[in-house]
Amino acid sequence: MTGIDLLAEAARGRRPLDGRRLVVTGGGNVAMDCVRTARRLGFEDVNLLYRRTEQEMPADPQEIEEAREEGIEFHYLVAPVEIMVQDEEITGLKCRRMTLGEPDTSGRRRPVPIEGSEFVIHRDTIIPAVGQVCVVDCVLDEKEALSPWKTLVVDQTTFQSEKKHIFGGGD
Repeated sequence: MTGIDLLAEAARGRRPLDGRRLVVTGGGNVAMDCVRTARRLGFEDVNLLYRRTEQEMPADPQEIEEAREEGIEFHYLVAPVEIMVQDEEITGLKCRRMTLGEPDTSGRRRPVPIEGSEFVIHRDTIIPAVGQVCVVDCVLDEKEALSPWKTLVVDQTTFQSEKKHIFGGGD
């Protein structure tokens, strides 16, 4: 189940996944919401994997700190490689350690795999919370109204776009 789907189900008052030990992959606000929600849903052991360091995380620093206060365990410079399954049940996530290389187009240092560094983190539930993209082309067709991250460019006080009847909200 994706991070967005987990959050939607939790908002409906459901615990959509079984398990006790959960791992979320990602470093943005959705990933923070997922780990904190999982803790509130009763997962006993909640972990977050991020392929860069905390300094490169796009999540709000307050979200990171509050997740840490709720007992979330963070694993930095780690990337998922393979979901481990036995008898049709998830048993863990095979991961690889990373190091930071030169900056990429985002300006953050690019994660580089360390060969031979694979290990398994034993968990029974895995949530990917990476790569969400805003879809605004259904209401706008002007490319100049979009930021480099494909989000709507808005006034930071009113959240109003160049088209006066269209506002932006969320991440």
